[in-house]
Amino acid sequence: MPKFEYTTDFVRIMNKTVSNYRHSRLALLVLFCSIYPVLLSTIVSAAESAHKVLPANTNNCLKEIGSQLRIEGTTFIMGDDYAYREEGPAHEVTLSSFWMDAHEVTNGQFAEFVADTGYVTVAERQPNPEDWPGVPVESLKPGSTLFTSPQDSNASSSWWSYVGGVSWRHPEGPKSSIKGKDNYPVVHVAWEDAQAYATWAGRELPTEAQFELVARSKRNSTFPWEGEELAPDGHHHANTWQGNFPIENTGEDEHVGIAPVGCFKPNDFGVYDLIGNVWEWTTDWYAPGHNPSDNSNPDGPAEDQSFDYANAGFPVKVIKGGSYLCAPNYCMRYRPAARQAADTGLGTSHIGFRTVKATK
Repeated sequence: MPKFEYTTDFVRIMNKTVSNYRHSRLALLVLFCSIYPVLLSTIVSAAESAHKVLPANTNNCLKEIGSQLRIEGTTFIMGDDYAYREEGPAHEVTLSSFWMDAHEVTNGQFAEFVADTGYVTVAERQPNPEDWPGVPVESLKPGSTLFTSPQDSNASSSWWSYVGGVSWRHPEGPKSSIKGKDNYPVVHVAWEDAQAYATWAGRELPTEAQFELVARSKRNSTFPWEGEELAPDGHHHANTWQGNFPIENTGEDEHVGIAPVGCFKPNDFGVYDLIGNVWEWTTDWYAPGHNPSDNSNPDGPAEDQSFDYANAGFPVKVIKGGSYLCAPNYCMRYRPAARQAADTGLGTSHIGFRTVKATK
């Protein structure tokens, strides 16, 4: 596999507009407040189109929701020296046994948590005016970050918009809903939202090493299936983007946008969707590269050691697995070793999570 430039992924493109977390959220809010009335209907219609599932699919691919699989402790090779440079160095890691959710946490599961606790997600909370100096109080709106495919051939157009009213309950726009989508991965959850669910469930978010071990599907190869390519013999093993990102998704994998959990064959551990569909939160703070000496049940660097070249000035968490927005012409992070830095305080339309639990 050729070596790719470090800056070629959509999160970094989004960050060209803003240089750090505080400025980025402020800029998004200011932009939202100024153009919201004009763009809302366009964003909503584009988002709903971008996230629709092709007729070949149903809203329920799995009969059993909420199961976990036991992952036996083992030693494996973590990381990759041949793709994005922050994935290296490849090194040996030993993990103890643990249990992992068979699939991403679903809308239905998250709704049960909210009903039981009254929890309000970051995207649903009223922004604190003290955090946004210069923005009129009446203009501060709860919301989240939404991907919309450009409506013309200009691939440099903004793909992300801060949209008021968007949340896990309204994932494709303020007028959308999750009715009939109980088995879709919950999205627009910030890291603290995912952590709150895991705590309620008596579980934890996975470490990066735990996620990567299971995502590798008992293999030490670029992809966790037979054949050293994304879709060997035209057969798709994960929900990714086919076509020219971000202009056209041809839907060769039978999905345009997020798919219900478990629509693709499970890996050799019996776990679904660790590659593609939605990125997933981990517990690890992010640094651009692995520490090979941290090799026994590693949990990443300390918070004060966390940084990302594109998000200078504040710590970020590791997300894993890639999403439905990863394409051969862009991102290419639909691999077990792939990793990305994510702003902990911002939910998006392509990040979800699953949980793990240590064995006794």
